[in-house]
Amino acid sequence: MLDLTARRELITVLLIDDDLVSREVVATVLTMNGYTVHAVADGTSALELLSSGQCDANVILMDAQMPGLSGTKLIAELRAHSRALLFAISGSNAPSEVVAAADGFLLKPFGAGSLKKLLEDHRPEAVPQAGIMPVSDLPVVKPETLAQFREIMPEARVREIYAAVIIDLFKRTAALEVAIANRDVRLIRSIGHAIKGGCGMAGALQAARLGALLEEIPLQAKGNHLDNSTALLRDLRSALGSLERMLEAEFQA
Repeated sequence: MLDLTARRELITVLLIDDDLVSREVVATVLTMNGYTVHAVADGTSALELLSSGQCDANVILMDAQMPGLSGTKLIAELRAHSRALLFAISGSNAPSEVVAAADGFLLKPFGAGSLKKLLEDHRPEAVPQAGIMPVSDLPVVKPETLAQFREIMPEARVREIYAAVIIDLFKRTAALEVAIANRDVRLIRSIGHAIKGGCGMAGALQAARLGALLEEIPLQAKGNHLDNSTALLRDLRSALGSLERMLEAEFQA
C-alpha cells in the first residue's frame, strides 16, 4: 500500500470528474500544493491514460456520479489497471456500493485542508451542505474560499477560476431553459447536480444552493414543481449576474 507520509511532490493524482469547474478547481488546488495531477472528464479517458503508461497514479480521485462508465464498474476497471488508492468524490451522498468499493469518500464542496487530509491521512472530512438560509441571504462567494485560493495561487489564476465558473453557468442556464421547456425532470436534476458540485467547489454559494434545489425536484414533478424550476432558473440568472459583478469588483484590470 502507498505510503502517503512521503513528500507530496512524489504523489501523482489522477482526477476523474465530468464537471469542468470542479475538475479545474480540484486540479489547481492539488497542483498548487505540490501534487502532480492528470485530469480527465470520464472513465474511458482515465483507463486509456493508465493503459498508455502516461500516468502512473498513486492516488485516484473519482467522481461518483458521471455519465458513461462510472460507479462500481469503473472502480473495478481502475483496480485492474492500477494499484493506486482510490477515493470517490461527489456533490451528493454517493451510492453505498460505490463508497464500499472505494478506499474513501469526500463530499463536495471541500477545501484544500480536507483534500490534503484525505490524501495524507486517509480520514476525509465531509463539509456540511448549505442550510435552509434563503438563497438571497447567502454570500455570492464564500469569503473563506476566495481567501484560500488567494493564499495558494496567483491572483490571475483565481480570476480564471471564477471566469470559468461564469462561463459554465451561462451554458448550464441555457441547457436548463431547454430542459424546463421540454419538461425533462431528469435533465433538470442532472444540471442542478452539476451546478451544485462545480459552484460549491468554487465557493459560489448562491449558485450552488440553487443547483441543490434543482437537484431536489421530484422525478415525478409536474405543475407547481415545474413552475418552481422556472423560478429557480430566474434566480440562477440573478446569481450569475452577481458573480459577474463580483468578478469585475474583485479583479479589476
